[in-house]
Amino acid sequence: MSRRIAFVSGSSGLVGMKLLHQLFQNPEFDWVISFGRRNLALKHHKLVQVTVDFDKLDQVNLGENIRNQNMGGDFQPLLKTLESGSAQPIAFCSLGTTIKQAGSKENFYRIDHDYVINFARMVMGLGAKRFMYVSALGADAQSSIYYNKVKGEVENDLKRMDFDYVGIFQPSLLLGERKENRLGEEVAKIIMKGVTFLGLFRKYKPIYDHQVAKAMVKKSLEGETTGNETVSSSEMHKMSE
Repeated sequence: MSRRIAFVSGSSGLVGMKLLHQLFQNPEFDWVISFGRRNLALKHHKLVQVTVDFDKLDQVNLGENIRNQNMGGDFQPLLKTLESGSAQPIAFCSLGTTIKQAGSKENFYRIDHDYVINFARMVMGLGAKRFMYVSALGADAQSSIYYNKVKGEVENDLKRMDFDYVGIFQPSLLLGERKENRLGEEVAKIIMKGVTFLGLFRKYKPIYDHQVAKAMVKKSLEGETTGNETVSSSEMHKMSE
């Protein structure tokens, strides 16, 4: 019997953490493998955490990493599934930062572009046919805004890859409990809540992290949907109603 496995990157972020919980609760997924720079303070019988260097994802040996964690034999069914080729892996990526956090445009590009594409290449090599990516409203490779430009470049590069399906999720301002305070975002959220309450600019209506995560999981399981699809923030609102 084939088993469905979720490959996840960006698990420690706002959407990523909600995504993990959505995947834990969904009976369609047998295992959730999280790739990160460090392990999360989180335990679940579905969860396997793999510590990686995102600059060297081409050197990751997933089977060996899992075997090293398999002291009690809990991961034996997962190893057999991966080794038999009967797995049905689906990839989810919510990797991202800000230029301020990254420290420079160069570091921001490496994290938001290179790490995402490195992850996509790695999971494709592991058999993933479907890839879900959290982008941003306004992503455009031709944009004069650097953040939007980089997001747009990532989208274009993912679309050129040989996945059966690439789901690109473009949330508006994200609501949720962040580890860090972003004053500009908080002010924008207050303004946009008021504007959307009046019925204006509904596509800019702020959206909760769990709504984005729910939409990603739902789309990932629509096996009949192929090609490249951009899911707007307003569509995600409707999908979580």
